[in-house]
Amino acid sequence: MPDAMYRELAPWWPLLSSPEDYAEEAGMYGDLLQQACNPRSVLELGSGGGNNASHMKTRFAMTLVDASPDMLAVSRALNPECEHTQGDMRSVRLQRQFDAVFVHDAIMYMATREDLLAALQTAAVHCKPGGAVLLAPDCTRETFVLSTESGGHDGQGRAMRYLEWVTDPDPGDEQFTVDYVFVYHEDGNPPRAHHEQHIEGLFAEQTCLNCAAPPDLSRAA
Repeated sequence: MPDAMYRELAPWWPLLSSPEDYAEEAGMYGDLLQQACNPRSVLELGSGGGNNASHMKTRFAMTLVDASPDMLAVSRALNPECEHTQGDMRSVRLQRQFDAVFVHDAIMYMATREDLLAALQTAAVHCKPGGAVLLAPDCTRETFVLSTESGGHDGQGRAMRYLEWVTDPDPGDEQFTVDYVFVYHEDGNPPRAHHEQHIEGLFAEQTCLNCAAPPDLSRAA
């Protein structure tokens, strides 16, 4: 996992990705879960700074798992009523099940089929019989497009902006590249800039479906 974005820059996360920006999307995910199984308890794998949970917690009892302790600290400040656990979605085992499991864009960091399968096995073993697993990747191979985006927000005495550049150096493989440039200002200090590159998984929809239901998934532990 890239270091700075989810570690030393984690306290800046609300200025990079504001909870308010997630209201509509989180509402849609909540509707889908309610239509699927009307859950009371939801496990979110790769919950990050807790932006989705900040909206979904009004509808469900949310348990949040993320690999980064720094991002969990951000989420705890935003969602103190939610349970938080540090863990890798490929291997974490909470020894209990939930009515539904939700995985948002953190699934994109499953950059190999082995990683994707491991994450979906984690989702399966934590989902009660009759429950639902909602997987919400940014894209699949069929919907992938090259793109450039920018954004950011102002805060109290500080501000942050970012540039996101999506490229695909090798269209024949199952990965793509995202370059991020962050510029952040804090009162009394000169502006700073940081660049980092993320490698993300790019799988066909059928590959994702196959990984979601391999023959031994129900026995994964």
